This record gives sequence, structure tokens and C-alpha cells, in this order.
Amino acid sequence: MTNFPFETVGFDLDGTLLDTFRDLGEAVNHALELGGFERVSVESSKDLIGGGAKIMLSRAVEAQGGMPKDDFHKLYKQMLAYYADHNADFSAPYSHAVETLDALKARGVKLVVVTNKFEEFARSVLTQLDLIHYFETVIGGDTMGKGADGKYLSKPHPDPVLKAKEVGGGGPIAFVGDSTYDVNAAKAAGVPVIAVTYGYHDKDPAKMGADAVIDSLDQLIPALEAL
Repeated sequence: MTNFPFETVGFDLDGTLLDTFRDLGEAVNHALELGGFERVSVESSKDLIGGGAKIMLSRAVEAQGGMPKDDFHKLYKQMLAYYADHNADFSAPYSHAVETLDALKARGVKLVVVTNKFEEFARSVLTQLDLIHYFETVIGGDTMGKGADGKYLSKPHPDPVLKAKEVGGGGPIAFVGDSTYDVNAAKAAGVPVIAVTYGYHDKDPAKMGADAVIDSLDQLIPALEAL
């Protein structure tokens, strides 16, 4: 182990490690067509990814007049079924992602994915892209179960980030993400957080309140060392 300041680094997935918006957008459009709605621009899915697939579909449906709750639930299930079979058709790691993961592993750092994507889907994408072996575990939007309100304990809730810290051995951890869901989850967990500018943003990365902001993953290790 070197004198690197963090024993564990947690990563968001969509928009941070992987460029996944096209697969997600195609799944949304598949569902919209089944529901009798117009397709939307795949590019428009980028701003909605942080909240998870359900929010992406919900906003797209609401923008076209909405539908009854039970019908939406069925449509959402159909979207998930489609995505299960098409979650890595176009997705790929961002530039410098693999090199950065290699460099962190060489420093003895443990790596954990914390995503609002369902764990099954996250593991599937990472496996198909031959990246799953880098990570101690994958914590998905459904991994931590549901709270008293019946909603999944996913980001911006702190529990997934705290679980990542536990998995890494309980030592110093930093988190990396592209949205307010990531920054707020890390802050709620008391964990330093770095925002990336190239991902899918629901707010200007410079205004999210992250401890540092980077434009590319090749800037991550120096930024972590500076923290």
C-alpha cells in the first residue's frame, strides 16, 4: 500500500465510468412506442439518467400527457425487460476509464460501483464490457432494499455510499460521480466527492458542491491526491 490518501474509491456508473445513454434512451423509446407515445430524442435522456430508469420513462410519458398509474407500471416493466436484453449494445467506457482503474488497483485501492441502476443490470453491463473484475462489489439502486416510505434506499440517500465504505474495509473513501444524486449521497455520508464535467448532469458540475471537479478521468488520481 502506498501513501495514497484513500483506501477505497467509489464510482457512479452511468455518465461517470460508462457512456450508457444510448442504450437507456433506446429502452425508453421502446416503451414509449409500446404505450402509443412518440419517440423522444435519445440525447434528451442524458439529463434524466441520474434518477434512474423509472424517472426517465415517467418524465417522457408525462411530457406527452401521462397515463394511469397501473398502465405506467406495466409499461415500466416492459422497458426493464427490453433493457435486460439490450443494456450494452452501445455502452462503452469513457476515455481513460480503464487506465485509471488499473492505476488505482496498482496503488492497492479497492474499487466499488455505486449506481442507481438496478444491481442486476449494472453487473450485466460491467460483465459484458469485461470490467466487473475491477470491483469489490456493485451496489445498485435496489441493493440496499427499501426504506419505511417504500422507496429504494438509493442515491442521494447515504446508505449506498456507506455500504461502499464498509465493503472497502472502513478506511478513507472518496466518491466520484456526475450528478447531484452522487454529490448529495457522498456529502450525506460524510465522504469527499469529485464531480466530472463530461457525464449526464442535472446541474452545473461546478455548482454541485463537490470537493473537486475534473474534466476527464485521467485527472482523477491527481485530484484525489490533492484532497
